[in-house]
Amino acid sequence: MADDGAVRREAGVGAGARWAPGSRILWRYRENGGTGFHIARPVTVVRDDAELLAVWMAPGTECVKPVLADGTPVHREPLASRYTKPRTVLRDRWWGTGVLKLARPGEPWSTWLFWDPGWQFRDWYVNLEEPLARWAGGVDSEDHFLDISVHPDRSWHWRDEDEFAQAQRDGLMAPAQAERVRAAGRAAVEVITAWGPPFSEGWQDWRPDPAWPVPSLPEDWDRTTAHVSS
Repeated sequence: MADDGAVRREAGVGAGARWAPGSRILWRYRENGGTGFHIARPVTVVRDDAELLAVWMAPGTECVKPVLADGTPVHREPLASRYTKPRTVLRDRWWGTGVLKLARPGEPWSTWLFWDPGWQFRDWYVNLEEPLARWAGGVDSEDHFLDISVHPDRSWHWRDEDEFAQAQRDGLMAPAQAERVRAAGRAAVEVITAWGPPFSEGWQDWRPDPAWPVPSLPEDWDRTTAHVSS
């Protein structure tokens, strides 16, 4: 989305259409309990077909992230008030190593790969979330708080169970939804223990095309869109 030509190409993406490798799109998350977006990350498409959407978020990418209204980073706020204090959003950069994100159509989680400097593979991160909704300029979802870490030795553990519980206490997740999220987590664990895709597909050895530029964050990153089928 770094130039007008890229935007025009995105405008042609409709139901059943796919992005070509190298296309630049947005990966966004709606705010929990709200109507707007509080996370937006420009990414480059690695693969997009009926089985998988794979995208690359490069180091140094300008993103949008949530912060408290006074500028305090969300993770530094005590859990008891983390989800009840007023928030705003901040444009910032992703200063860590890049992240490869993988999502299968209709699946209520995406799988992220992290590396340490020097391309030393660190782990997979299973982000439980709403199945991705596609639109002309990218994909949207809503985070479900609970996550799973998967290590190179195939061991795994739950992450952020405290945040998952607090979100329920604060009314951001009804009991029925929380149970659906738990069920999604159990389904993800079944894939992990069976070492199914994407864990079995060797993505940890993938590398980005060095010719790809770092995508830019558009001014209208929070625009309302009409979603199309995946």
